[in-house]
Amino acid sequence: MNPQKIHISDYNYPLPDELIAKHPLEQRDACRLLVRRPDGTADDRVFSELPSLLPADTLLVYNNTRVINARLRMHKDSGALIEIFCLEPVAPADYAQAFASTQSCVWKCFVGNSKKWKEGCLSMALDIDGEHAVLTAERVARDGNSSDIRFAWDNPRLTFSAIIARVGELPIPPYLNRRTEASDHKDYQTVYSHIDGSVAAPTAGLHFTGRVLDDIAARGIPRLEVTLHVGAGTFQPVKSEEVGDHAMHAEFIAVPRDVIAQLAATERRVIAVGTTSVRTLESLYHIGCLMLAGQWTGEVPQWYAYAEDHPDVSVRDALMAIVDRLDAAGESTLVGATRIIIAPGYRYRIVKGMVTNFHQPQSTLLLLVSALIGDEWRALYDHALAVPYRFLSYGDACLLLK
Repeated sequence: MNPQKIHISDYNYPLPDELIAKHPLEQRDACRLLVRRPDGTADDRVFSELPSLLPADTLLVYNNTRVINARLRMHKDSGALIEIFCLEPVAPADYAQAFASTQSCVWKCFVGNSKKWKEGCLSMALDIDGEHAVLTAERVARDGNSSDIRFAWDNPRLTFSAIIARVGELPIPPYLNRRTEASDHKDYQTVYSHIDGSVAAPTAGLHFTGRVLDDIAARGIPRLEVTLHVGAGTFQPVKSEEVGDHAMHAEFIAVPRDVIAQLAATERRVIAVGTTSVRTLESLYHIGCLMLAGQWTGEVPQWYAYAEDHPDVSVRDALMAIVDRLDAAGESTLVGATRIIIAPGYRYRIVKGMVTNFHQPQSTLLLLVSALIGDEWRALYDHALAVPYRFLSYGDACLLLK
């Protein structure tokens, strides 16, 4: 199958607005869990049962990214509201360095009401824990629908992280059709998030609680962390008829050397929590292949996994190529970006199952699910619609085992 020729209309289904969960359940792990087993059978369970439903030989991998207060609302002197949505750091390009900046930094951003801001600086007075400053925003470049915005402030005792934590707004998904509420600041973070950088949550992880994690550990199931900072592209439906005309956004990934070495050596079944963990893990394989071919430039191209000249090497060899490269450079973490698209026709290399939510019609995430379980996705979704399950970010979950 040539994934570029897939018609996205074949991955449509009717999703009534009343099935889109606008808020999570009060108890995270009380949501429904639709379990699909390797033999194709499925049944309805509760998420708190997940530890007993995972195969005994599971290695669980989750995304530790944390959602930032990426939306800033500033006003012109005329009173016009300008909304700035921070996407990714440009200068410095490193996330940690950008958040630690104490005078200025540049971010790639979406700008709302852009026609009202053609030139000049926006400014905002700040008072954060007794520290006063004036924050300014200046557009320094444009690239299609995004702009590079230089933020500057006149108090070096304040970091950019502290500034957006106080004056920024958590960017909940647009399909919730509501403003961010105080409860979202807790609800829209996983209990294990601790690396700032995402503009959207890895929502499969929202169902986990300390109790569920403790039960998983009690069963002797190990867990590993990876980082993929979820970009705004996660909200973008496929608008082209053929998938080959859809452009994936690059997303930042970071994986410790020791995690990669453990993945290379494991004989366990790797189950990813969320599509972001899936994309990170599968990208690792292709990064190793690019390194072995002398073609690694820091980013996994969108269609590289399907290239005719893609080397067919073992998972271990691909992952150890990364480990060897890091060791030779004296580095402890792989840092890069991925544009990988996983669609029917894709051959999974590392992931043998996933915990995930129910995804939007005609989305790349639905293609990713179909690549794992084939056309069975439709029967599962028809069942979920009939029960009914709750859909999208704050909705219910699936455990899909290959």
